[in-house]
Amino acid sequence: MPYMKGEGKSVVIALGGNALGNTPQEQLELVKNTAKHIVDMVAEGINVVVTHGNGPQVGMINNAFGFASKNDGKTPEMPFPEAGAMSQGYIGYQLSQAILSEMKRRGIMRSTANVITQTVVYPDDPAFDNPTKPVGAFMTEEEAKEKAEANGWTVKEDAGRGWRRVVASPTPRRIVEFDAVKDLMDAGYIVVSTGGGGVPVIERNDSYEGVAAVIDKDRSASMLAASFNADMLVILTAVEKVCVNFGTPEQEAIDSMSIAQAREYIAQGQFAPGSMLPKVEACIDYVERYPRGKALITSLECAAAGLRGETGTIIKA
Repeated sequence: MPYMKGEGKSVVIALGGNALGNTPQEQLELVKNTAKHIVDMVAEGINVVVTHGNGPQVGMINNAFGFASKNDGKTPEMPFPEAGAMSQGYIGYQLSQAILSEMKRRGIMRSTANVITQTVVYPDDPAFDNPTKPVGAFMTEEEAKEKAEANGWTVKEDAGRGWRRVVASPTPRRIVEFDAVKDLMDAGYIVVSTGGGGVPVIERNDSYEGVAAVIDKDRSASMLAASFNADMLVILTAVEKVCVNFGTPEQEAIDSMSIAQAREYIAQGQFAPGSMLPKVEACIDYVERYPRGKALITSLECAAAGLRGETGTIIKA
């Protein structure tokens, strides 16, 4: 029996870390709740592509292989791109399973697909000249420098807590599996893809090579949404609306802002780097690439209401 495609909007959802857990067991419980809110959208006829973060998960995989390699003498160090692909696999499995189960419970005749996704980055991206994203376990200075020498890593001291490996955070340029994701969505599947921003790869001579890097998931979600002219990009976080003057008596929730207004707020320093700033920047990027689209920032619990225009912060051209 063919699956029914929704008759409503096409939406790319970027799940925040609060939608997942820090362990596989915790995550398995949290994604059941996450799935309910995603299926609320599906039930309204929306065609959904789900993206997600993978920070704690890829760190756990990386640390586990590093510990085993150091202590049992048999386990190899796991390359960082492969650790990212592993995290996409098990997060996607749990999300797909939870969404499928929730749809079956509600009698919705649609299915899910999980696509392990590669994201092209440019080898001359300036981020590779100054790696800043810490990954893996803390090490002594001596151990860190030995690892750097043996594996070609970049290592840095981390705020007095020890030494860690650092990798670049380059700009995403293209989703390798874009056609597959679009075809699946057009066929009516709820697609989980581009987890953790996708596994970073460099394209050389018509082939791909994984690189040790971290891609911002919201920037990849923005690029994905613009690439197939999705009606909306939805970035889910811990708050219902974006605020200015956050944490002060003048704090104000924003219902809607244009690209120009968003840039003005950024210039004022209203959004915290590493928190709300990259989310707003990803929304601006999407709307600039696809001016007919709208971006929504809200919480997971308010996502369906936000798509109906009842809450959240809308960013538009």
